[in-house]
Amino acid sequence: MTTLTTATSLDVPGARLHHELRGTGPLVVLVGAPMDASSFAPLADLLAPDHTVLTTDPRGINRSTVDHPERDSTPVDRADDLAALIRHVDAGPATVLGSSGGAVSLLALVERAPELVRTAIVHEPPLDELLPDHVDLAERTEQMIATYLTGDTRTAWRQFMAIGSIAMPDEVFEMVFGTPREGQAAADEHFQFAHMIRHTVRFRPDVDALRAAPTRLVVGIGEESAGQLCDRASRALADLLGIEPTLFPGDHIGFAERPEAFAVRLREIIGA
Repeated sequence: MTTLTTATSLDVPGARLHHELRGTGPLVVLVGAPMDASSFAPLADLLAPDHTVLTTDPRGINRSTVDHPERDSTPVDRADDLAALIRHVDAGPATVLGSSGGAVSLLALVERAPELVRTAIVHEPPLDELLPDHVDLAERTEQMIATYLTGDTRTAWRQFMAIGSIAMPDEVFEMVFGTPREGQAAADEHFQFAHMIRHTVRFRPDVDALRAAPTRLVVGIGEESAGQLCDRASRALADLLGIEPTLFPGDHIGFAERPEAFAVRLREIIGA
């Protein structure tokens, strides 16, 4: 059942952040990059009966506008945005679930403002720099971005899937990526490829700062993500932090595809 949602905007340096609040209780923040607030809506609804749930569109995506659309969005930028939102809501410290690029933003947040985050659940961050083949990954990422900027979006997405070691049947791929996007979806896709991906995958966490933070750190991996790039990167991060990874239902986007099961696992962690 959909819960009452309050949507508003917050002005921060260089951007205006769309964000949504649901429910009452301890603060939980759900964040992605490039995934926007709508991707987390079903999970947010499930948590809202006993939590205040904050979701947001990252800067430059969907309803979160930027003053200079040709400037890049970095994990540090997005971390500062999250800090501003948590302070604005004034209900922290928060439990924060960051997934994919949002997990990278969350790592930067814990490094920069650990007092705002009680528990950081870092779900499948694409931290290429932690992997032994990071030089090859960087070269392939640059090739992918260059391909996208030529206008060949289909090939760019095929390169994206190959880099991530994500298998997708041809018929599904064509259904999802075979037709060029239009309107806001096209603008978000362009911003992702041109201004987000490079900085996200090249981010190298400050392990000493993360270990020193008062924040409880959880590294999450999808049960169905074995062998994918984000599975490898998550395991590398967990190893550096000296913790065991925590399995979540589904794959890289299990929070969206299996929200009920994901919410059960998340509640186990929040309550621990």
